[in-house]
Amino acid sequence: MTEPDWRRIPGWREVTPEQWRDPQWQRVHCVKNARQLRAAYGDLLSEDFYRDLERDQAERATMSLLLPPYVLSMMVPDAVPSTQAMYADPVRRHMLPVFSDRDEEWPSHPYASRDSLHEAEMWTAEGLTHRYPTKVLAELVSTCPQYCGHCTRMDLVGNSTPQISKLKFSVKQQDRYESMLDYLRATPTVRDVVVSGGDVANVPWPRLESFVSALLELDHIRDIRLASKALMDLPQHWLSDDARRTMGSLAETARKRGVSLAVHTHVNNAQQVTPLNAEAARSLFESGVRDVRNQGVLMRGVNDTPKELLDLCFALLDGAGVMPYYFYLCDMIPNAEHWRVSLGHAQELQQAIMGYLPGFATPRLVCDVPFVGKRWVHQVDHYDREHGISYWTKNYLTSLERDDPYALAKTHEYYDPIQTLKPEGQEWWRTHGRAQQAPVAATPRTASITSGETE
Repeated sequence: MTEPDWRRIPGWREVTPEQWRDPQWQRVHCVKNARQLRAAYGDLLSEDFYRDLERDQAERATMSLLLPPYVLSMMVPDAVPSTQAMYADPVRRHMLPVFSDRDEEWPSHPYASRDSLHEAEMWTAEGLTHRYPTKVLAELVSTCPQYCGHCTRMDLVGNSTPQISKLKFSVKQQDRYESMLDYLRATPTVRDVVVSGGDVANVPWPRLESFVSALLELDHIRDIRLASKALMDLPQHWLSDDARRTMGSLAETARKRGVSLAVHTHVNNAQQVTPLNAEAARSLFESGVRDVRNQGVLMRGVNDTPKELLDLCFALLDGAGVMPYYFYLCDMIPNAEHWRVSLGHAQELQQAIMGYLPGFATPRLVCDVPFVGKRWVHQVDHYDREHGISYWTKNYLTSLERDDPYALAKTHEYYDPIQTLKPEGQEWWRTHGRAQQAPVAATPRTASITSGETE
């Protein structure tokens, strides 16, 4: 691994190593629009590229632009960037989307939806999703240090864009946290809490420490996972003195109470694994965190070949000590069709990477099926390859289905990107799919919360 030299980018030639390692400097100098990107790259990139970016932000983007300099430094890391190299770069392709990336005919699948996993419908307190029998997701914040265009929570996370008016939390933050904890205190069947958002890197350290400490007081909570893409995109945050102190304190309490405390990050290409990322991961291990795991997303042009996937897994495992854990099919959110791969392709990838990695470090490729949850790609019940429709079953009830005696007998659909189908399948969707398309700017759905509801 080689640390990218930020000084090859004109706007950062005078930035000192001390500034570069300062998380606050990184946050203050985030790129938020084409004008700021031009200030950093100047004429290394063509005006056509900047216009391509501006058009995407105006017409297609479901996430506003927010990229720390460190993320941009990982694009074309081995050379002075050119327009052609930037267009082809896998990190750029998923972190800095431009209009010409998007599929012209099908930018969105007809069945794409803003909250594609229906998480808000499963809130038992605002921001607390109880989908699985023994696990919950706690969304502490709706912001991140960086925004990803493929974000599964694009309905909630980040600023509104011309395409998407975002859902906003309506309850004060501390009251939301207390409501989540009250639900967990009353629900002893929950043993596993994923603390996420947004990104926990945007939760002030004292507030994060307070919330996780409260979880550690509950005897039935045995696993706590902190979700932060910033571990790789803003490692400076996780190398701060506050990070070392807070994580050390939480890890020590977790160890004494026999609780597994882990950090989950999100890396999609081997270029994103750097010496500084590895240093941040080592810092967590030195603090006493049990595991650091990666949950990536399968994406066309980013990691959708066996070589790219294996390169990433070995970089994570050998370079940073991070466990390759899951790779998800990209969720069916609006304007994501150019990223998504078919279920059949994911099945081929899972087969292709078997035998190269240790068994404990071979990632599972999964489909997060609406109303079902994570399923290994070979667990599909039935797969109509011509029309790109897969059918899935489940073995447990969510809070939405407790009163439905037939819930476990139902099948649930997931859809391949239409442009990956054979011509006859594409023609079928042209005839049958147009009427299904819903406007992506529809009013966000709000959840109905019942006090004291348990599963």
